[in-house]
Amino acid sequence: MIKAVIFDMDGVIIDSEPLHYKIFMNYTKTKFGFTISDKEYDTFIGTTNLHMFSKLKEKYKIEGDIDTLLKEYEDKCVEFLMTEKDEKPISGVDTLVKKLYDENFKLALASSSPKKQILIVLDMFSLSDYFTKKVSGQEVEKGKPAPDIFLRAAELLGVLPEECLVFEDSRNGILAAKTAGMKCIAFYNPNSGMQDLSYADKIIKSFDEVNNDLSFVKEF
Repeated sequence: MIKAVIFDMDGVIIDSEPLHYKIFMNYTKTKFGFTISDKEYDTFIGTTNLHMFSKLKEKYKIEGDIDTLLKEYEDKCVEFLMTEKDEKPISGVDTLVKKLYDENFKLALASSSPKKQILIVLDMFSLSDYFTKKVSGQEVEKGKPAPDIFLRAAELLGVLPEECLVFEDSRNGILAAKTAGMKCIAFYNPNSGMQDLSYADKIIKSFDEVNNDLSFVKEF
C-alpha cells in the first residue's frame, strides 16, 4: 500500500531542462571553450552537478578546483532562476501535489539539484508547505541512478521503500527509484531529452491522467 509520494523536481515540477541546457552550454563554451553533444548531455539528466562536472573534468582535462567550478555554475543557475518570475509549474503537477496532500499521502521532494535551487522553485510555485521533506542530491553519498536520495526521503518520511511511489522523468531517476524498491511513474517530458522510461511501472504524458483518476496512485 502506498503511503508516500516522492517527486523529482527538474522536468517534473518545473520544466527546467531547457533552462539548465542553455546555462550549461553557455557556461562550458565561455569558460572552457568546448561544447558537448546533446547525446552526451542527456546522459547527465537526473544526476548531480558534482557527478556531471567530475566526469567532464576528467574527460576534457578541465583545470581548477571542482568545488570552485560547482559554486560558480550553481550561482549562475540560481541567478537565472531568480529572474524567471513568470515561470509556471508543469501543467497539472501542482494540482496533483495538492490532491495527494488532501488525501493524506506523505509527500517529499527528492532532486539532484542543490537545496537552494529546490527551495527557490518550491517557493516560486507556492508548493513548499505541501512537501514534508525536501532532499538534495548533495545530501547523500551517491546521486542518481544510485538509490540513496530516495531511500533517504523514505527514511525522513518514516515509511518503508515499498510504501513509496516516485514521479520521475529521467532514466537515472527511474533506475534510482526502482533500485530503492519503490514504484515509479514516469512522466514523459520531451524537453528532458531521449530518456529511456521503460523501467517505470507506468508512463504518463500528462499529470491530468493521474488527476482524473487517483487510482493511478492508490492501486499500487
